[in-house]
Amino acid sequence: MQSYDSHEVSQLNELKIDLDAISVIAHYHANSDIIMDEQMPIYGGYAGGLEETAIIDVATSINAFVMSGASWHLDGPVHIRWGSTNTRETLAIAGWACAAVTNNTDFLMGNQYYPCAGPCTEMCFLELAAQAITDSASGREILSGVASAKGVVTDKTTGMEARMMGEVARAAAGVDIAEINKILDKLVSSYEKNYGSAPAGKTFQECYDVKTVTPTDEHVKVYEQARKKLESFGLVFK
Repeated sequence: MQSYDSHEVSQLNELKIDLDAISVIAHYHANSDIIMDEQMPIYGGYAGGLEETAIIDVATSINAFVMSGASWHLDGPVHIRWGSTNTRETLAIAGWACAAVTNNTDFLMGNQYYPCAGPCTEMCFLELAAQAITDSASGREILSGVASAKGVVTDKTTGMEARMMGEVARAAAGVDIAEINKILDKLVSSYEKNYGSAPAGKTFQECYDVKTVTPTDEHVKVYEQARKKLESFGLVFK
């Protein structure tokens, strides 16, 4: 790695750190590295409910720069039951926290993506789209994704998810917040009853030509179907 690459260090839940991480931070600073401080507040865990977790999220973001001297902070409020960053509650936490930080500081803020569904499924695209809309509307500078299937299954991530993330974020940029909320309500309502039965999807090898690194026709078709559904919810692609 080069000094201009992002070097990760993680806080512990909630608002804690250990001596190993402190040593890593000291090493990064000694080498003048770019530091990415990561933390995922847990909704329903030690932090508590929606409002409490949003407060913790803001505090964690500030802590990244005050304690770690980070170059940027990688956020990611996660649901304790579903292990996802795309639920109605975690989206609200992420949106509120980032808007508060963005409106009052010049901190660089990122967010990581953990949909329940796997690649090559409409649900996966819709889940990550909800987060991309939230992140763009709340002023995040960096979108880090996508770890499909909650990021816990080997080879269950592809470039098509990142493509959707980027295109949706661009479409949401500059849209009035009242309109954003209407779109999000329709969007989240379309998948939130399916967390427990989210489709497993396919591995990278199953939905990409590994020699040319291009998506299969099926994967492109699912992508286009999800995009049309997003347009039906009111999102206008640019």
